[in-house]
Amino acid sequence: MRKKWYDYLWIWSILYFALGFFNILFAWLGMIDFLVPLGFAIAAGNKGFCNRYCGRGQLFRVLGDRCHCSRNRPTPRWLSSKWFRYGFLIFFLTMFGNIVFQTWLVASGAASLREAIKLFWTIRIPWGWTYAAGAVPDWIAQFSFGFYSLMLTSTLIGLIVMALYKPRTWCAFCPMGTMTQTICKIKARGKD
Repeated sequence: MRKKWYDYLWIWSILYFALGFFNILFAWLGMIDFLVPLGFAIAAGNKGFCNRYCGRGQLFRVLGDRCHCSRNRPTPRWLSSKWFRYGFLIFFLTMFGNIVFQTWLVASGAASLREAIKLFWTIRIPWGWTYAAGAVPDWIAQFSFGFYSLMLTSTLIGLIVMALYKPRTWCAFCPMGTMTQTICKIKARGKD
């Protein structure tokens, strides 16, 4: 089977993290990974983005299948259960809301810029080399640090479950997948 251009979107995931490692402002590019899947679901009423264009899912497949980094064990049912998927989505949206709130605090002058990445929402790692103070307003940089933290943490969770189970186990409870699936269900009900 001949490869198509979108079969190489896994490179986007690697490029995103590499750029953010050298300049945190590139973290804003991750909003593409938020907005495009939602746009697909709203416009087309399907999960075409998740199934074909998701660079993160492709990266897990490449690492798991081609590089043999996955044990290829069945994904536990609880990871794809409705309560876990929606619970993780609520947790994820809460963390995103916290990023927006911290950004607002910096923008309003109530807090100062924190040049750090938080892994797994708790482990603070200084990341100041990636930002030259004053390059942009502090609130823009604050959002970058928070959003990069969210993207890096979710990718690390995906890598862990990829190694333990099937390569695309992350996709079973991915917050974006859960949101797009919900949008598709609502659109399908609207057609009835």
